[in-house]
Amino acid sequence: MSFPSNFTWGAAAAAYQIEGAVAEDGRTPSIWDIHSHQPGRIFENHNGDTACDHYHRWPEDVALMRNLGLKAYRMSISWSRVIPQGTGKPNPKGLAFYDKLFDALLESGVTPWVTLFHWDLPNALQRRGGFQNRDMVEWFGDYAALIANRYGDRVKHFMTINEPPCVVGLGLQEGMFAPGYKLPFAECLNAAHNLLMAHGRAVQALRAGCDGKIKVSIAHTARERIPATETKRDIEAARREYFSSTNRDVWNLPWWADPIMFGQYPADGLKAHAADLPEIKTGDMKLISQKIDFLAYNCYSGWPVRADAKGNPEKVPHGWGIGNARGTLHWLQIAPAAMYWAARFQTERYKLPIAFSENGFCNTDFVHLDGKVHDPQRIDFLARYLGGLKRAADEGIPLAGYFYWSILDNFEWCEGYKDRFGLIHVDYQTQKRTPKDSYYWYRETIRRNGTNL
Repeated sequence: MSFPSNFTWGAAAAAYQIEGAVAEDGRTPSIWDIHSHQPGRIFENHNGDTACDHYHRWPEDVALMRNLGLKAYRMSISWSRVIPQGTGKPNPKGLAFYDKLFDALLESGVTPWVTLFHWDLPNALQRRGGFQNRDMVEWFGDYAALIANRYGDRVKHFMTINEPPCVVGLGLQEGMFAPGYKLPFAECLNAAHNLLMAHGRAVQALRAGCDGKIKVSIAHTARERIPATETKRDIEAARREYFSSTNRDVWNLPWWADPIMFGQYPADGLKAHAADLPEIKTGDMKLISQKIDFLAYNCYSGWPVRADAKGNPEKVPHGWGIGNARGTLHWLQIAPAAMYWAARFQTERYKLPIAFSENGFCNTDFVHLDGKVHDPQRIDFLARYLGGLKRAADEGIPLAGYFYWSILDNFEWCEGYKDRFGLIHVDYQTQKRTPKDSYYWYRETIRRNGTNL
């Protein structure tokens, strides 16, 4: 058995993508409610008003998780549901929903891993500046304190924020995701700094408010650099490129991870972005670098890198994965070695075990004439990527868990309901759930702790 006996096999989802019930029981709009109702923002003007109706159908969904044999479920809490104005008075009905969900999960043997913020910022806070406002540090800290005090007797695994590059890069720099801004780079770096401080304040609040020991992280993402060959030169070139932060954007790992792990921004980024850096006040970096317990990372794709004649990193042209195969989203080019190299490079640099908090494949799944959903491409994707993870386990790289994205087909942000990532098919007209072939394949993988790979 190459995977540790305590390895966590899970699946994941996010509140806005599955819950629906956006105006029920006191919930107020998030920035994604506003964004998705702006014409032209989302594929065919879809929105998350109903999504998977998980708010009402959660008992069925928990039963499906139990039948799958999940050890853990990574989920997020809708900030707008539990604190409608983002700050101030909590919403009893919203809090009660998660009480019921946590209790049902635990009764089913499924451990909740909770993400505090998966992009759905209360619009009331966006009107006050959102992450551009340094007050976000305390707003987020107060929210984390509420969650800790309410659920800390049952929830012991937390991630503060999901994918900071998407929050800032897609939301504030490129204008694709909510709130849909295209801000100058200096303003984006300021928002990034506030986000990292908010993470640190949340870690403090979670540790102070929860009962007993908890494990806390933040879910990073990037694109993996995969050595073109396993020679020392190519491995070092890929590592160097992976931990570079000089591009004029936020799509890199070290700008986010180094401050948390080392208490300082990476030197190459500080030099490259000197003219755009935010004011870093006394105590900021100490707050950001609160101790975390594991690395959380969302891994989907990557590309090969080799050393050029001078030893510098060079992207291999036309070097994508297996014959340029990809999912229905253009960026999801299949790179089976991505998880292995992400695990190896990150644990070497940051000296903590890694949990892959997302990894999955999108396709055009549908119910076939036999009433089943056949998705052999997803099974092949899983076997390839998990094979890379098995190699990491065989080599003794410290692994904490794996969460397939996602448990259900759901609202896929700007792509609406077009692209399906789920292990469970959702008919969005009837809300009927149909487990796919991959659901049963993954169930067997969990049962055998990966020895079938």
